[in-house]
Amino acid sequence: MKPALQIAPLLTLALLITLAAGQVQANPAAHQAAPQATAQPSNPAVAQPTPTQQAPAQAPAAVTTLIQDAPPATPATRIERGDTQGFRFEIITGDDSAVTHRIAEDLYKRLVPTFAAFRTELAQKRRMMYIAIGPTALRDALSRRCDCVVISAYTSSQVWRTVTSRSTARPRRPVATAIYAEPAPRDQMRLAALLYGRPVRVGVLLGPDTAFLRPQLHDAAEVQMYSPGEDLNHTLNSMTRAEMLLALPDSDIYNAENVRNILLSTYRRKQGVLGFSSDMVKVGALATTYSEIEDINAQVAEIAAHFVATGELAEPQFPRYFRTIINEGVASSLDLRVTDAARNFARRAPAP
Repeated sequence: MKPALQIAPLLTLALLITLAAGQVQANPAAHQAAPQATAQPSNPAVAQPTPTQQAPAQAPAAVTTLIQDAPPATPATRIERGDTQGFRFEIITGDDSAVTHRIAEDLYKRLVPTFAAFRTELAQKRRMMYIAIGPTALRDALSRRCDCVVISAYTSSQVWRTVTSRSTARPRRPVATAIYAEPAPRDQMRLAALLYGRPVRVGVLLGPDTAFLRPQLHDAAEVQMYSPGEDLNHTLNSMTRAEMLLALPDSDIYNAENVRNILLSTYRRKQGVLGFSSDMVKVGALATTYSEIEDINAQVAEIAAHFVATGELAEPQFPRYFRTIINEGVASSLDLRVTDAARNFARRAPAP
């Protein structure tokens, strides 16, 4: 008998909290095990979320981590210090977790060489660059009245657009760009073709807050618009030509109330789901490209270095560097023979 869909309750909880918070975050523990993380579904039942799982996560107050020139110290010590004078960049975080500390420490090591070389020029311009880790930090950075630049990371495109649209009326608002947390649709489409061994018709659900992503979708995508309050099953059933569903982080669609139904509905129609995080693959999606902390941070450093050298700030963009995770059990249930070309689909970041 072929294996069917299984969703582990703890992983479901992690996914639902992520969705409820409106944020896609790096999960280093899961990512490090990605090559072996091939969840083996055994039954078609999806765990029913508990009321605790459905409750949105409370966003913590922003924590500002000032990174400036200081006497020699360990990276951890530098992260905690707030010494004045020196490098003109600042890392802003929204929490004090171990993952966030790891992100900040790695970013610090990547950014210091760039700002050490150009700090005199930056000081003359009296400009500060803020690196915002997550939505809470992004809101904090954009609320500051300054002649400064913001690079946002670890925030989904939907949340980025919502937060930045609310800051447009503020005087002297910072100039900002972003590296979105979710995979690039173009890379996801390529992964779909590798999984099926041919071009695939991919269905995509877009809501009012993600309609702006439509130009990013390949011509092979069958796009269906969905508005909150509509019958989601009816919308899913209307995608009759789609062989796969490409999930994009949209809190009106992929939330605690809908995600179980979406995974079951697509599975019954033999449609694979391309998730938007490695955790989503572990709870029942077929596959996804995803980026490690080091992948995102390398891209942040590249954008920062380009700005420092040229004064030009790149446009908001999807992750440039990625790797792939596949749920081999789900693939077997969908009669897909996974090739090494699909398993090894990646674009690695250069060494720091």
